[in-house]
Amino acid sequence: MNIETLRIFCDVVQHQSFSRGAVIHGVSQSAVTQSIHRLEEHFGVQLVDRTKRPFVLTPEGQSCYEGFRDVLELYDSVEARIRSLRMDISGLVRVAAIYSVGLHDMRQCMQDFMRQYPKAKVRLEYLRPNKVYDAVNNAEVDLGIMSYPIASPDIEVVPLRSERMVLVCSPRHRLAKETSVTAEHLQSEDFVAFDRDLSIRREIDRYLRQQSVNIRIVMEFDNIETIKQAVEIGAGISILPEPPIREACRNGSLVAIRLIDPELYRPIGIIHRQRKVFTPTTAKFVELLKEIQLQGSEES
Repeated sequence: MNIETLRIFCDVVQHQSFSRGAVIHGVSQSAVTQSIHRLEEHFGVQLVDRTKRPFVLTPEGQSCYEGFRDVLELYDSVEARIRSLRMDISGLVRVAAIYSVGLHDMRQCMQDFMRQYPKAKVRLEYLRPNKVYDAVNNAEVDLGIMSYPIASPDIEVVPLRSERMVLVCSPRHRLAKETSVTAEHLQSEDFVAFDRDLSIRREIDRYLRQQSVNIRIVMEFDNIETIKQAVEIGAGISILPEPPIREACRNGSLVAIRLIDPELYRPIGIIHRQRKVFTPTTAKFVELLKEIQLQGSEES
C-alpha cells in the first residue's frame, strides 16, 4: 500500500466513479479496481459495495475514506515543506471555481501558469457556490474561487478584487440609451434574477430594498450565462457583474448601464482551509492569479 493507492481510492469515492478515478490518474480502470482490491485485502474487509448503482461505501470504507484524506493532507503538507526548501514548481494544483468567475478568469491564468511552469498542472472544475465550499472543506481541492467569500473557523479568505455591478438590458429596452441610472429607474421593471439561495441574489435584493424599489421577477436562474440570454431576448432587465458581460456588450447583444447613488460591487476571493500549508506550486498559482486580477482592474 502506498500514497498513490490512497489517492486513487479517495478520488474514486469523491467522484463516485471508477472510470473517473482512472482518468484522473492516467491509468486503466482495471488498474484502479486492482488498487481498491489491494486495500480491501490489506484490511481484510470490503470497502466498496459494488452491488448498488452507484456504488456505496461500507462503514469500513467510509472510515478509510475519512482517514485517508487526513493522511493525504498531512503528507502533502510535509511534501510542501520539503519542496519549499528547493522551490520545485511542479505537481498538481486542484481548483474549484463558481461558473462566472471560472469562465471569465481561469483560462488565461491556467495557460500563463503552465507556460511558465511546464512541470506543473492545474485541475479545474466549475461548481455551484455551496459545492465549492464543500470541496474546500473536504480537502477535495486546494483552492476555491468565489464571489462573496465568507471566512470561518475552517475557511480562510484571500481577497482578489471587487467587480462593479451594472444594469443590463437589451439594446431595444427604453433604458438602453442611458449612460447611468439610479435604482429608482428599475421600479416595476420585469427582472431576470438569480436563484434565491445564491449570495448574489441576496445582495441585489438588499440593494433594491434599501432603495425602496420593487421589481417584477419574471425568471430565476443559477448562472450568469442563462440570465444574459434571457435579457438578450427582451425577457427583462437584470443586474450583473460587469466583467463577464463585456464581450456581449462589445458585440451589441447587451447594453450595460452604470448604477449610481449608490454603486454596487461583487467581491471575489480565494478560499482555502485554515492552516493549510501551500506547496510552492499552489503558492505560485495564487500569486499569478492575484497579478492577473490586478492587471484586469488597472485596465478597467
